[in-house]
Amino acid sequence: MSAAPATPVGYRHLYLHVPFCARRCNYCDFAIAVRKLVPWRAFADSVDAELRLRGAAESCDVLNTLYLGGGTPSRLGGEGIERLFETLRQHVRWDANAEVTLEANPEDVSPDAVAAWRRAGVNRVSLGVQSFDDRVLSWMHRVHDADAAVRAVDTLRDGGIDAMSLDLIFATPATLERDWSGDITRLLALAPDHISLYGLTIEPHTPLGRWQARGELEEAPEDLYERQFLESHERLRGAGFEHYEVSNFARPGRRARHNSAYWQNVPYLGIGPSAHGFDGSERRWNRAALVAWEAALSDGLDPMEGAETLTRPNREAEMVYLGLRTIDGLELRDGEEARVATWRRQGWIESVPGTAGSHIRCTASGWLRLDALAVDLTALRSRS
Repeated sequence: MSAAPATPVGYRHLYLHVPFCARRCNYCDFAIAVRKLVPWRAFADSVDAELRLRGAAESCDVLNTLYLGGGTPSRLGGEGIERLFETLRQHVRWDANAEVTLEANPEDVSPDAVAAWRRAGVNRVSLGVQSFDDRVLSWMHRVHDADAAVRAVDTLRDGGIDAMSLDLIFATPATLERDWSGDITRLLALAPDHISLYGLTIEPHTPLGRWQARGELEEAPEDLYERQFLESHERLRGAGFEHYEVSNFARPGRRARHNSAYWQNVPYLGIGPSAHGFDGSERRWNRAALVAWEAALSDGLDPMEGAETLTRPNREAEMVYLGLRTIDGLELRDGEEARVATWRRQGWIESVPGTAGSHIRCTASGWLRLDALAVDLTALRSRS
């Protein structure tokens, strides 16, 4: 290998990007590889090579979280996940209390697969449901239907995986005439302990982006986005969920520990095509294409595509943005209270209960303006 192992930093969190998908959804701008037959043995060998290159055995402490994202990691099936975890255990360790999450799509969930995932060490699944409306799922180019999502939840529970997050996408185009309230009702009926809701964004290099460029698609209007976001906030909180991050809801004590590490700016090791990592001062990212990532490792080269050492302004901007996106909030500095007084009057921020009034967090209405608020406060700090 041409690069030296990473300097030991005591990583407690590992992200592994598994790029395989059955097909590309029309909104997807992620680094994926559509394969009818998933080459899971070759992929595990490449993961092994990168873990050696990164010096994972030396740079990782006992892991607190391990997250397999994608892509669709569940496409590896039962045997592929077991092989991948055998590879991981040659380099890193985690104990019985670690959160080990697998992203899955409903069509990949079967009793045999769930049993294999449990044997491998998976104890939490993030299930990509996206909608309970078959018309909307077909429009999104999803493989599963609504009934398959319900069956997948039952199969996971029957197989012993109770910790699960269900993902939905809101703010689809108004022309679909989607019943978002009905989606929330069906979501709550499944009684998950964690929910992630993402507003649809149209990226230029996706089918949706091309449709929009040709004038064949209009993005959901802002008032629809706001209405569905606030309805979700009210109904899920009313059902006992904590809205702990702009896109995430959890039952008490069931926050996603891995994602929470990101929002706390904690170092983590990233492995796989397009994976990002952070050692506390530098962010790095790998080549996005599977074939390019594999080729570099096969040739004994580092598949890293780029890196950025965080400057003081970078850190300041991240601290503000990350603080405002969670209910843990952000401590204001001297002189900043006057600047955010308008935010308070508008109902965009509030004081965090049990803290001094200078410790603020966004309300649901404030989260709808998160980017603008973060930019404003960061600009103020840069001038002080």
